[in-house]
Amino acid sequence: MPFDRYGVLSGTLYRHYRDKPDNQGRWFHVNVEVDAPDGRYHCAVDVDSHKSNVGVQWKSFTLDTGALGPVPALAPGYHDLASTPDSGALDYLRHPALVDRSGVMFQRRPPSWLLDLLDLFGSRPWHAGSNIDAAAALEPILVTGRRILVFGEPFDNDPEGDLGMHNIHQNQGDPTGSQWWAENGIWQDGATLTLRPDGRYDVFLNKFSSQASHTDSAGHPVA
Repeated sequence: MPFDRYGVLSGTLYRHYRDKPDNQGRWFHVNVEVDAPDGRYHCAVDVDSHKSNVGVQWKSFTLDTGALGPVPALAPGYHDLASTPDSGALDYLRHPALVDRSGVMFQRRPPSWLLDLLDLFGSRPWHAGSNIDAAAALEPILVTGRRILVFGEPFDNDPEGDLGMHNIHQNQGDPTGSQWWAENGIWQDGATLTLRPDGRYDVFLNKFSSQASHTDSAGHPVA
């Protein structure tokens, strides 16, 4: 079934750091710390690992504030979002500002002029590479002091009582038989966005290569 809770954290970026190679476990994260009125949140952004047999894909681009619905106007702090198109929730495969209609997949980062041209025509191409490549693509938008929006699932049962967010990645399209199949759902995808000086948002989306790019109304893969 979809997540019991899904939402967005609005706050101020305090710092970020990568998992250390000797304690990252199977999955590799860029850890983002966010200050909000109720405390400092730890947000674990999945960028996969060389220890995993599942590759990582990502895309990054900028969006006007108006493309994000009601979310930019929310006060600092965590907010639950309904998994519906008008709540401000994200869906990589359905949200008109996030969908890539070009069908392009880059195995390495293209030159900046090509990215600018694709962005001009509304293309949102995916990139594929290593965990290090994905981390390097995310980190430039993680500027200390920027306003940040983190979409995902809040930690509800942290043993130390820490505030935090996880499942900051696509949360649908996991294949039959995978341990995440039961969590598939639409309008519950995670993402990391930071506010630029020009008033637009830098956006970083990430998913795993095992996740389908077409899903049904329950978030399960379709051919």
